[in-house]
Amino acid sequence: MSRSRDRILKNLEDVYRDAFDRAKESGDRVRMLDLDAAFQREQLMLEVLLDIRDALAGSDSVTRGTLEKLQALRTLTTRRG
Repeated sequence: MSRSRDRILKNLEDVYRDAFDRAKESGDRVRMLDLDAAFQREQLMLEVLLDIRDALAGSDSVTRGTLEKLQALRTLTTRRG
């Protein structure tokens, strides 16, 4: 059973929020900036991984073939703005 996207992203935010608050309490501005940048980077990477997970899992309960999963992954990775 997979954890939901919202739960995973909330856990990531909680971890960074705790570290950010500790840095803020100690007045470590450099650490705060580093944590902010790291959180944004980690959030983006995690969202990409969750998109891949969702693409491979499919939206229906019927198991898709390997070729369909690979095509979904290829489509996902070739989408560029």
